[in-house]
Amino acid sequence: MRVDHFPRISLATIALSVIFATPASAQTKLLRFPDIHADQVVFCHGGDLWRAPAGGGAAIRITAHPGQELFPKFSPDGKQIAFTAQYDGDEQVYVVPTEGGVPRQLTYYPAHGPLAPRWGYDNQVYGWTPDGKAVLFRSLRDADGGRTMTALYTVSVKGGLPVKLPMPTAGAGDFSPDGKQIVYSPLFRDFRTWKRYQGGWAQNLLIFDLKSYSTQDVSPTKRTERDPMWIGDEIFFVSDRDGTLNLYKYTPASDETRQLTENKKWDVRWASSDNDHQIVYELDGELRIYDVKKDTDTSISIEVPQEGLAMRPSRYSAEDNIEDYELSPKGERALFVARGDVFTVPIEKGPTRNLTNSSDAHDRWARWSPDGKKIAFISDRSGEDQVYLIDQDGLEKPEQLTTDFEGMLYAPEWSPCGKRLAFSDKNGKLYVLTLEDKSLIEVADEKRGSLDDYAWSPHGGYLAFSLRDVSEFSSLYIWSTAEDKLRRVTGPYANEYEPAWDPEGNYLFFLADRDFAPQISTIEWNYAGNREVGVFALALRSDVSNPFAPESDEVTIAKEEKKDAGKEAKKDDKDDEEKDEKEDDEEDDDDKEEKEPEYIKIDFKGLAERVIRVPVEAENRSGLSALEGKLLFVDRGASFYGRESYAKPALMVFDMKEREVSTLAEDIGGYALSHDLSKVLIERDGAYQLINPDPKSTDEKTLSTSGLMVDRVPTEEWATIFDEVWRRFRDFFYVKNLHGYDWEEIGERYRALLPYVAHRSDLNYVIGEMIAELNVGHAYIQGGDYEIPDRPKVALPGARFELDAKSNRYRIVKIFRGENQEPKYRAPLTEVGVNISEGEYVLAINGQKLTGDDNPYRLLQHKTDPVTLTVNSKPRMKGSRKVTYRPVFDESKLLYLDWVKSNMDRVDKATKGRVAYLHIPDMSDEGIYEFIKWFYPQIRKEGLIVDVRANGGGNVSQWIIERLDNKLLGTRFGSESDDPGTYPDTVFHGHMVCILNQNSASDGDIFPYRFRQAGLGPLIGMRSWGGVVGISGRGPLLDGGQVYVPLSATNGPDGKWIIEGHGVDPDIEVENDPKSVIEGKDPQLERAIKEVLKRMKEHPMRLPQRPADPVKTE
Repeated sequence: MRVDHFPRISLATIALSVIFATPASAQTKLLRFPDIHADQVVFCHGGDLWRAPAGGGAAIRITAHPGQELFPKFSPDGKQIAFTAQYDGDEQVYVVPTEGGVPRQLTYYPAHGPLAPRWGYDNQVYGWTPDGKAVLFRSLRDADGGRTMTALYTVSVKGGLPVKLPMPTAGAGDFSPDGKQIVYSPLFRDFRTWKRYQGGWAQNLLIFDLKSYSTQDVSPTKRTERDPMWIGDEIFFVSDRDGTLNLYKYTPASDETRQLTENKKWDVRWASSDNDHQIVYELDGELRIYDVKKDTDTSISIEVPQEGLAMRPSRYSAEDNIEDYELSPKGERALFVARGDVFTVPIEKGPTRNLTNSSDAHDRWARWSPDGKKIAFISDRSGEDQVYLIDQDGLEKPEQLTTDFEGMLYAPEWSPCGKRLAFSDKNGKLYVLTLEDKSLIEVADEKRGSLDDYAWSPHGGYLAFSLRDVSEFSSLYIWSTAEDKLRRVTGPYANEYEPAWDPEGNYLFFLADRDFAPQISTIEWNYAGNREVGVFALALRSDVSNPFAPESDEVTIAKEEKKDAGKEAKKDDKDDEEKDEKEDDEEDDDDKEEKEPEYIKIDFKGLAERVIRVPVEAENRSGLSALEGKLLFVDRGASFYGRESYAKPALMVFDMKEREVSTLAEDIGGYALSHDLSKVLIERDGAYQLINPDPKSTDEKTLSTSGLMVDRVPTEEWATIFDEVWRRFRDFFYVKNLHGYDWEEIGERYRALLPYVAHRSDLNYVIGEMIAELNVGHAYIQGGDYEIPDRPKVALPGARFELDAKSNRYRIVKIFRGENQEPKYRAPLTEVGVNISEGEYVLAINGQKLTGDDNPYRLLQHKTDPVTLTVNSKPRMKGSRKVTYRPVFDESKLLYLDWVKSNMDRVDKATKGRVAYLHIPDMSDEGIYEFIKWFYPQIRKEGLIVDVRANGGGNVSQWIIERLDNKLLGTRFGSESDDPGTYPDTVFHGHMVCILNQNSASDGDIFPYRFRQAGLGPLIGMRSWGGVVGISGRGPLLDGGQVYVPLSATNGPDGKWIIEGHGVDPDIEVENDPKSVIEGKDPQLERAIKEVLKRMKEHPMRLPQRPADPVKTE
């Protein structure tokens, strides 16, 4: 069908007038993470710290650094500011005089990260102890991936090792005035981009007694409570219990709660108090002060002097932001799309040309015309993706070819005659655009995703591609330009895709999954598909021969020469001369009408049956191209979860005459062909090389991409990124109504903050707040182009230090259990030859004396070689010895394994070895690794506890459910053992229970839901996270940033939505209260043990014993 064209007003055009308008007042916005003391406020803006009068006015800079400085907190006397900074690469805690000065580092243990924005920052400062002697901060240093995720610590301003507060897990917190209690959140999700959330991970607040470990719940609600502040006898906090984050007051003595602010449009963010009578917070990017005594809420106007370093226009290398590449028709130049611009790059000599030079647009999918004159590309410069055309020299402005599209468009592929462009859109619709009259035809509609394997026939008469049916199997289709007719040319019972036309027009080659010799699992009697992809061809006419017919050596018979051969040769020479003259005349005649090319002919009748198998062994294959007498394709090893394949992608060439496959290039990331099929451009480890499609050729030229420079205008880039994210959510969100929200209004509301973005992280914050309005899980923004210093290596020992106050020396109080057979679980101090024990003192590190006034991790910083410790059983040098260990640089895996093994020991002891335990940390590579590792060795136990607490999600839950749901159909006995085997082979025949908690997330939500649905056993613990709308990236943003749009949701067998926004309720609710965990208990695991033992007693499930031997004498 044809699509009519109507002009439209671009949303981005309107937006730009907002973005670059001058603010009406001097008020600066996006003042973040504020704190207040007396008549001063401190805050973060543009990644640096600033101080300003609490009454408003000009701000004074405190810090300046390429990394970020965040979360400033005044000391109780107002003389110092504690904060989190990236000075030496990772996030650590610092203090600086309020009036300015040299920052002093307090923490050294390596921070986790850099983390995606939704996870916040490690070592986040929250305040001070009431006496001003120590800084309160939150850290992931003891996160074990199971029970403990994040916790609160204090570190002395004099230095030394931080001390963990007793609460097992903690987010934000604030001490009582006497320092004997703390109000805190046991959960942390302060940076999550999900407003009005009420799943299992919703933060509550507890008052915790630091001596008795007792707790009191603060004003319970099903939604969020955060930013606790203790002022006098009252607790202040922020909650969205009425839909928007507002300020509340809780009085413990009367157990009464009162709402203090009533904002409806903007959230109260990052409230912080002076612990006396003032609370400062963010609202609409500005700061406001709530006076507790006066019950007043006042806006303060602050002007931050704009040095604009992060906003400064500059020439900028786009080498790290290459999205796409191609070759000119004959391979003289290469075409690159990088950082939103279209470039041509010489193979050897000449300048690199930036053809589009557009900070205010994301140009993508550039394709060179067959005659080399034009380049087609996709751009959002009009506010929506449209198709554009530009001269290959870039001297003229691009010509816009389409106007009506709304949504993402994909690669515009030229027809060989240069008269048409084929491209697809985000809905899977395939279009053909005729350049002469700009008419548009919808060719096909792929209703099950994107369509990206369309290919033109020689001369451009036909377009081939694949479409999927309801079974998700692909078949080949051919569309005719002359007839405007679509035909299916292969059947429905195989996956057939990636058509590639024979340049001579005799065959249509394609890939198909047809070789089913599955790989056999070594773990269980099961299979996995591998090396299934073969190469095939359709003979386009009935008179076309089989190029791979059986060969036979025959005698060549010499032919008798004709008498008039000489005459005919002369005649041929004369005819050739006349023909050449005629062709020259035609080329010179500019007014002569160009003839329509002669299209290839296809006999569609019986075409599906005229299939030929190309004699190449099946492989894991993609990227098929056809050359004259040759085929190119990419072969790769099987995919693995958690490690690289045994074979890296290699570009292969098949010689059709010799019927041999050769390797053209190894370890490639992709390739592109010139239109004349004479050159190949390959990408290998970020470098681009031009080669010939001949395995015997050694000609290889490496292109220089150093000339890929853009005139970067950050404010224009940021506006482009903002609008692209807005469109992606509009276009790809899993339901069309966007949960009933007015997405246009939301976009305009947050777009108004763009003039105040002073740092790329500010843009992520604004976008994060915008997408959070949709009230959905998995709405994420991350990355982008801003400087993060290199993170330092710290030579960790796989142990924990503790200060012995009496001797002022450190000793080792914990050595983590490892499994040195597995590299990721290597524990340095447990390796053979390292003679050290828990309780011993560490007196020196690499010969440098260590005392309690220092931090052991400071001495381990910037170390990568083996470390020598001076140790002794007593805190003195006499009698000491030296031990050397090979360090690790991340202890989180050791913390996790130590926690898992402790749980296994607990279960084993309580059940006398009858019950198995396994923890699944995620539903990705780590999770399936742990499942395989622990499930099969324990398969003959009578009970099983499956622990998915803090499961981070992924996509393998159905694999695990399938294994656990195997039902016993029979047994077998042989002559070698009296122990029964099972049918199926790996059946767990026993009772099961599953433990979940608030951090069981995503596919970690789905697993317990399906566990119960399959009837495997009860769920024990707490309600899960409740985020099961899956995500998709859809390619990088202009500067390499990433946005993830919730694309597909989970439903029950009745088709109804499930889990999202609520979580999975346990059958037996058990909370791991802080006091119990501090005392070494795990109430959830203990209840799981009790429940499985109860079921084993009431309904024993044992495999049958060997029956009596049969007697067959009668």
